Amino acid sequence: MNSVYNILDTIKTELRNTKGVTTVTFGNLSDVDMDKTTMFPLAHLVLGNTIHKGNTLEFTIKILCADIIDYNKDEANFDDFYQNDNLQDVLNTQFEVLNRLITVLKRGDLFESNYQVTTDVVLEPFIERFSNLLAGWGVDISIQIPNSSTVC
Repeated sequence: MNSVYNILDTIKTELRNTKGVTTVTFGNLSDVDMDKTTMFPLAHLVLGNTIHKGNTLEFTIKILCADIIDYNKDEANFDDFYQNDNLQDVLNTQFEVLNRLITVLKRGDLFESNYQVTTDVVLEPFIERFSNLLAGWGVDISIQIPNSSTVC
């Protein structure tokens, strides 16, 4: 009877134990105080649909991993490809956060604990302007867990 708690707490704990995440939030993204720069890099969870498959439940969870783009005050004249910000660093770091989570769900400790990704996963990069300029990756991931509910 704790399926929602179990899936969210498991994903939250895994993300909190990942290098590249300072804060994990849940719910409506507009309720998160984006001015609070000390909470970045941020992983945010949004619960989606659940498919009841009898002995298993398949939860869809949207996960956004983001960090602040910092602009360097010094002019970079050696290579225009890298510009004067840390955009590539942010995209790389936040990609690795989700890559690690997906790997653990597909063949790691979470997989062995019956938290399993049921489909291929598409990661989508984003750059968004809130009070800060953020960049990162988002993913809609379907995770299957055992249905612990009984008929008694």
